[in-house]
Amino acid sequence: MLRKLAVFAVVVAAGTVVLARPGDQKDVIKEPTKMAAKESAGPLNFTVKSIDGKDVNLADYRGKVVLFVNVASRCGLTPQYKGLQALYDKYKDDGLVVIGFPANNFAGQEPGTNEEIQQFCTSKYNVTFPMMSKISVAGQDKHPLYKFLTEGGAGQEFKNEVEWNFAKFLVDRNGNVIARFSAKTKPEEPQVGAAVEKALNAEVASR
Repeated sequence: MLRKLAVFAVVVAAGTVVLARPGDQKDVIKEPTKMAAKESAGPLNFTVKSIDGKDVNLADYRGKVVLFVNVASRCGLTPQYKGLQALYDKYKDDGLVVIGFPANNFAGQEPGTNEEIQQFCTSKYNVTFPMMSKISVAGQDKHPLYKFLTEGGAGQEFKNEVEWNFAKFLVDRNGNVIARFSAKTKPEEPQVGAAVEKALNAEVASR
């Protein structure tokens, strides 16, 4: 009777517990906000490392629409890189930034070094959107940005562990999370483009 309850639980190294499969997360989409996020809170109040090891203050992206995606090179969903690049190419001049965060939390599908990941992304998918250094997006060593995104800081409607590679969080021009798309939701699906366009067309709150 209970055998179905643990079918998708997988324990991996470094204390990371994977409790989901691709597609368990439902897409959640809100209207763009009219108020800026507080300076002391919000997903843009974090500093991360670029894939070549430089400090990146996410606050530099204030006023942009930002799509955070945890990525992996050996996943069945890896071809989503193509869709992410196409989305970035289509809307970057209007203010969209796609940011990739390599993570090895799910079935060991991102085992490479930052250098290997960067080479793979550029040679295989011609990625030009910003890529950050490898982080953890789940488990005991979860990066503070992803703690914020998945543990209620971004809003209770978005509170849930990252379910797999290529989960997506959309941040509006005012620095607030307004959408979360399932790992299985492809970047080219209509709801993603519609949410991006709506966010790009929304006004920026005065500071």
